[in-house]
Amino acid sequence: MAKVISQDTFDDVVQENVVEFSMTPTEAKEETIKQFEAQGINLANIIKDLSINPQTGKPVINETVDKIKEHIGQKTGDSAQLLEQLDTLEAECQKSLAHRVLAGKNGAHDALITLLEETLASDSPNETLVKKCLEAVNSLTNKQPDLFDAEAMAVVLKLLALKEREEITLLTLQWLQKACIMHEMNRQNIMNTPALKLMKPLLAKSKERLVRELTAVFRFLVLDDDIRVEFGCAHEHARQIAGEVLLPLVELLPAYEDPSVLADLLLTIGTLAVRQELCTAIDEAGGLKAVFEIMSKNLDEVRLNREALKLLRALAGHDSVKAHIVQQGVAPIIKQLLETHQTNENIVAAALACVTTLTLRVQEHSAAFFETGIAEVIVEALRAHPKHKIVQRNGAWAIRNMVSRSRNQCETWISFGVEDLLNAAMKEHPSVEQDIKAALRDLGCNVHLREEWTGKAEKKIAA
Repeated sequence: MAKVISQDTFDDVVQENVVEFSMTPTEAKEETIKQFEAQGINLANIIKDLSINPQTGKPVINETVDKIKEHIGQKTGDSAQLLEQLDTLEAECQKSLAHRVLAGKNGAHDALITLLEETLASDSPNETLVKKCLEAVNSLTNKQPDLFDAEAMAVVLKLLALKEREEITLLTLQWLQKACIMHEMNRQNIMNTPALKLMKPLLAKSKERLVRELTAVFRFLVLDDDIRVEFGCAHEHARQIAGEVLLPLVELLPAYEDPSVLADLLLTIGTLAVRQELCTAIDEAGGLKAVFEIMSKNLDEVRLNREALKLLRALAGHDSVKAHIVQQGVAPIIKQLLETHQTNENIVAAALACVTTLTLRVQEHSAAFFETGIAEVIVEALRAHPKHKIVQRNGAWAIRNMVSRSRNQCETWISFGVEDLLNAAMKEHPSVEQDIKAALRDLGCNVHLREEWTGKAEKKIAA
């Protein structure tokens, strides 16, 4: 079994080489590594690229955390020096996860929380100091959300109450986002506080950055990415958040023209629309009309239209809303998107999936799409992406749903050469063979249906 040492032991030897033998930090680290490797010690667990103070030989990150701790409780300390140390801590934490873990072990998180508590408790909080603390704690919490605790949550609530200071609010929301990723208990703890009530009033027109950060928090609160818990509360969180902010988000759609902001809003609305009554609420609030207008005005925007198509597909889970989507004229818009972005496999796949959902088991919807001439466009899209499995699968789904109750369309589809394309796709992508066979079967084409398993009776069954 290989021998190992602690980070402290490694750092002590580096310090000795710097102080006792007047080596530079680079020389000291190289010499230390040679010494331990010569002794057969495995250094895989050691951070070898720590910045070293050339005077003291100590790691800069350790010294910085200790100096920040010294400032706690000192009401007449050198604020310029403290701001410089916070900048140094942030820079060190941005280098790697290993640096952040080391800072956390040295008590950096507790020190920053205490510093924020002291600053916010004063009659006139130093806004610059609060910002620097938040920037440092953001870097520290990135990919290690376990640091976020009840004391941190209490500080977040105080910071969210400072509504007039937008920069501080933005940094606070980014901190919340990092605390939510891959940590179910943090998400549940956040939802059990008044945080949502404090965030709701922040949704306002003409505040693009704030809206983007807020919508990101809402989406991260409904993640289900923590493998340490058997069951998450993503659905319940989505329902609670939707109850508070879904309609305000829909009302914000006509207020913005920036495609990035609109894409975030559409993505968030689609993420929160997890129940039938929520789909109905979006429809009744004029959400469909707003989405169609946004798509028509921004046909060239890839991300925006992809999120819009996903939202329409989610809303179409409710049958009456699905009918409204088609009745209000979505078919020509989707056809235009397919024509405009025929070379973009992501948009093509999303559009075909949307057609699949909207035409499922409804002959009238299939007719509405067919009348726009979308059949030829779909065939050309399949021809343009023969190697893309998802495009071929979604195309087969769309064709099957369109013709399954409208056999009068089959001849038109076949005249565009769809049979050869689907047969070629079946050979190219065997994993989606059954989906493609279903489309060929409903088109009335020749399909070889293989019996996967045949049982043999032990005794002959009498006729």
